[in-house]
Amino acid sequence: MAITLPIPAEANEYLTRSPLALLIGMTLDQQIPLEKAFSSPWVLGQRLGHEPTALEIAEFDPEALVEIFATPPALHRFPKAMAARVQEVCRVLVDRYDGAASGLWADAGSGQELLRRVQALPGFGKQKAQILVALLGKQYGVQPDGWREAAGGYGEVGSHRSVADIVDGDSLTRVREYKKQMKAAAKAPKA
Repeated sequence: MAITLPIPAEANEYLTRSPLALLIGMTLDQQIPLEKAFSSPWVLGQRLGHEPTALEIAEFDPEALVEIFATPPALHRFPKAMAARVQEVCRVLVDRYDGAASGLWADAGSGQELLRRVQALPGFGKQKAQILVALLGKQYGVQPDGWREAAGGYGEVGSHRSVADIVDGDSLTRVREYKKQMKAAAKAPKA
């Protein structure tokens, strides 16, 4: 099983086979629609003319990377900040995991260790880290002991809270409904 979003089939396929693409998609998944975030790694590869490695992105000229991110249609609403964030994440992969995104989770001994590793990435707070742990466990078979607990509510069986739960159009609708409910609850006056 792997992620299935309403994005081009080639973008879904890239997310399925490339741990780096998946990690870049998660990095970009903020303040833009998830379809945009998770199709952008594929678009980045198209703009480069090949599928990049973490080392390539880590060593890329920062200004040139911003240009690639900002070229219309931009890869993110905030192309300068997110080009820098993606580059920072890739630098961590190079420094700690020999440039392999899968190294982030390949030998994690527990769900808590995996969560700590993900939270150590630039831009990955607890919630975003828990969503990635849930996504890896639910759709990519990365299931070290305690991964569901480490993922919090995002790891629950049958939940529809995040990208980790999207496998078809119905599940996408249910995740969007959940997010609307959470936003409405956050805006509701406190009693």
